[in-house]
Amino acid sequence: MESRTRKRASARPALLLGTAKGGFILAEANGAWRLSAPMQFGSKVNDFRLDPRDGRTLLLASNGGHLGPTLYRSVDRGRTWTEATQPPKFAPASRAKRFAGTSRGRAVKTNFWLEPAAPSNPGAWYCGTTPPALFRSDDAGATWRGVDGWNENPSWATWTSGGDSGTPDGSMLHSIVVDPRDPAHLFVGVSSGGVFESRDAGASWAPLNRGVAADFLPPGDHAFGHDPHHVVAHPADPDRLYQQNHCGFYRLDRKKGDAWKRVGRNLPKEIGDVGFGVAVHPTDRDVAWMFPMDGTRLWPRTSPGGRPCVFRTDDGGRTWKRLDRGLPKRDAWFTVMRQALCADDVAEATGVYFGTTSGEVWGSFDRGASWRSLAAHLPRIYSVRVARFR
Repeated sequence: MESRTRKRASARPALLLGTAKGGFILAEANGAWRLSAPMQFGSKVNDFRLDPRDGRTLLLASNGGHLGPTLYRSVDRGRTWTEATQPPKFAPASRAKRFAGTSRGRAVKTNFWLEPAAPSNPGAWYCGTTPPALFRSDDAGATWRGVDGWNENPSWATWTSGGDSGTPDGSMLHSIVVDPRDPAHLFVGVSSGGVFESRDAGASWAPLNRGVAADFLPPGDHAFGHDPHHVVAHPADPDRLYQQNHCGFYRLDRKKGDAWKRVGRNLPKEIGDVGFGVAVHPTDRDVAWMFPMDGTRLWPRTSPGGRPCVFRTDDGGRTWKRLDRGLPKRDAWFTVMRQALCADDVAEATGVYFGTTSGEVWGSFDRGASWRSLAAHLPRIYSVRVARFR
């Protein structure tokens, strides 16, 4: 009985894929990985999540062409879907126009990031959007309301450059982090704007960017205006945060203060420490993975030299190891977006996964030491999320 229980606990979770043409579920059975039919086919899906609190509710962020941004919910593994009756939407122009400088106010262009709230708040979710705004649902994604402490904050336009910072895919709010010990303690990343922290469920916010470089701003220390790509708190120690930024890879130990340390400088200089995503080990706070991309002068955003690799640190960023066995050795000009690198919860042999802009999913079942292709010929992949269905 004990061996069967251990086997079930270490089984690989499914992967939820958000792509340029819909959502897919990739699941392992008897050693083979099989892909579902596309869901919301033709829609750009920036994020696709399973509610870890019930193991059955799926939320999908749909941003489909002329149909506009919306959200869908499923409770039967994606066989049927229900559209949100009230998707994320800004307040009327009479309240919002002072931020955007126009009588038309602001409009949600993309539902970019989905995040379940704390385990103590079943059915509650957050959504980050473009332009950078924060919304919350308390009915499992059926209706959404703005978090006014952020969206209507008098500093919103200053912090976010009016919601249009000129980033390639538009300025967005992402990396929503909910402290599992305190549901009122939140972090968000804003590209461009920086990392911000709230300790009162979003009623008020403060920048959290000390120590982070901003090479594209005038010389000096800047409280905001930064470009975080991905921020994650470690599940075993939520006071340990990692950040992949436009200007490097950082670590923050919140118990010791509010200054980020650039641990990415310990990566090889010919590779650099620029990328989009961060993944962390489920139990060891010192273990993290990053996928570097070419961030040289013209910012091609591809694998450096066309030779993709993952780097892992086992000591909080003091040292890094290149991991590329099984990956293409040359002429692989793709990158990995910020939601498309993740690790599962199998502590003894953690699975690490990434999806590429060329439509391939790669997996490693030995902490990144070796890689194999799990799926190919997909549309451009925006997100890869682990999912344990019940």
